[in-house]
Amino acid sequence: MDFKLITLAGVKVDQPIYSATIPAVDGEISIFPGHEPLVTMAKAGVIGVTYEKDGDEVDYFAISGGVVEVSYDSIQILVDEADHSDDIIEAETKAALERAIKMRDETDDQVEREKAHRLIDRHVVRLKVADLQRRKRR
Repeated sequence: MDFKLITLAGVKVDQPIYSATIPAVDGEISIFPGHEPLVTMAKAGVIGVTYEKDGDEVDYFAISGGVVEVSYDSIQILVDEADHSDDIIEAETKAALERAIKMRDETDDQVEREKAHRLIDRHVVRLKVADLQRRKRR
């Protein structure tokens, strides 16, 4: 099955996979070959991709939410941003999370508070992906 992960910066992934687990707004969904066509909204979370039917190798991506389109033989996900687990530097992400929490706690401006909440959500997801990658290496 073809898998495309497309961000505002361009195509992040375009390759064949066996299955994908996607954080949808109505709950996590797993897509396998022959899945019924659907269009749904993805929420900020972790995408897990398996490349082979009997393979244990899973790649993880942190996404910001977006649109998922599934057909019988393909998955296309459009998001603002996506980070592969290998691209996430855990120490930098922890520091960014701390800055976002501080921003949230120190502002009285509702717009700034919402921005801080979005940043917090983003960095929490990125840390989750970094943790999954660390466990995978063990």
